[in-house]
Amino acid sequence: MKASVLVAMSGGVDSSVAALLLLGKGYKVMGATMKIWDEAREVSFPSPRICCSLSAVEDAMAVCGQLKVPYHLLEYHEHFRTEVVEDFCREYRHGRTPNPCVLCNSRLKFDHFLKEADSLGCGFMATGHYARVEQDCRTGKFLLKRGKDTRKDQSYFLYGVTQEVLSRLLLPVGDYTKEHIRKLAEDYGLPVARKKESQEICFIPDHDYASFLMRRFPEAHEKGDILNMSGKVLGTHPGYMHYTIGQRRGLGVSHPVPLYVLEIHPSENVIVVGRKEDLLNRHAVVSGINWISGRPPCLSDKISAKIRYRHAGAEVRLDPADDPHAFRVTFNEPQEAITPGQSMVFYEGEVVLGGGIIEKAE
Repeated sequence: MKASVLVAMSGGVDSSVAALLLLGKGYKVMGATMKIWDEAREVSFPSPRICCSLSAVEDAMAVCGQLKVPYHLLEYHEHFRTEVVEDFCREYRHGRTPNPCVLCNSRLKFDHFLKEADSLGCGFMATGHYARVEQDCRTGKFLLKRGKDTRKDQSYFLYGVTQEVLSRLLLPVGDYTKEHIRKLAEDYGLPVARKKESQEICFIPDHDYASFLMRRFPEAHEKGDILNMSGKVLGTHPGYMHYTIGQRRGLGVSHPVPLYVLEIHPSENVIVVGRKEDLLNRHAVVSGINWISGRPPCLSDKISAKIRYRHAGAEVRLDPADDPHAFRVTFNEPQEAITPGQSMVFYEGEVVLGGGIIEKAE
């Protein structure tokens, strides 16, 4: 039998089939779910429809029972609160739009969860992400690559991995399409074979950001002005936390042409709006970049970047910024709604080079 592997079980079909595939390859499999809610904190209790909820734990346990592998429930609610939720709230308070799934992967799965694998004697950890890990036969470096199912590729969320993590990370579903994964689950009779995917942030049921944030920062829901690019007051907003860059709905402003959120200024409690073409920018500053190989790519390399998960990606040039931990990114063509707080992820073909947080668009 091969080495032991701890599989992060979300209660969904992807992580369940990941465990199934690894068993088929001869690994000694253990399953584990990160418990990220605290019964004493109502705001942290997740919807039953999303990953890591109570029903998701029950599904993960049922799958592990069917596969006859050990199952562990890991108490991570304090880690999750301090390292993911509080960061999310802080970013919104500053008028930015964060991506908590990226933080959850880099801070919980690829740190605390990997340490849990160590404590259980597992040489590897695995997840159900649609991405691939390969080792470069020339350099010996480990590569993170896009999943073969281009519609489901989740490599964008994994850019925070290091060489050490990649050397121990297994992503068995990355070589398959979603349809194939569901068929494997059905063929084996897994109870989650037809379970619907969650589209929500796990700690914000029903996408109700406003209620979630209002409980923490009531002052951010004070009314303020909606300005045009010239500073003219066009209307009033109910609180800047209701908005993100590029948003059109919910402005409540009558205007001859559609208006979009261009800027958010928390200190002044104003949002600035403009036309769709005003959302276009060619430049951005990205900080806190993690280069997966351990060093930046050659600046002459052909590099593309994604400014959000569903962004198709576009060719860029990288230049050092004033901050030694940041780069100035120039797109060959203007991009719409480059949003501070979101992750920008860099690719060379199928390979993920790394990524960081967008500080500003220019």
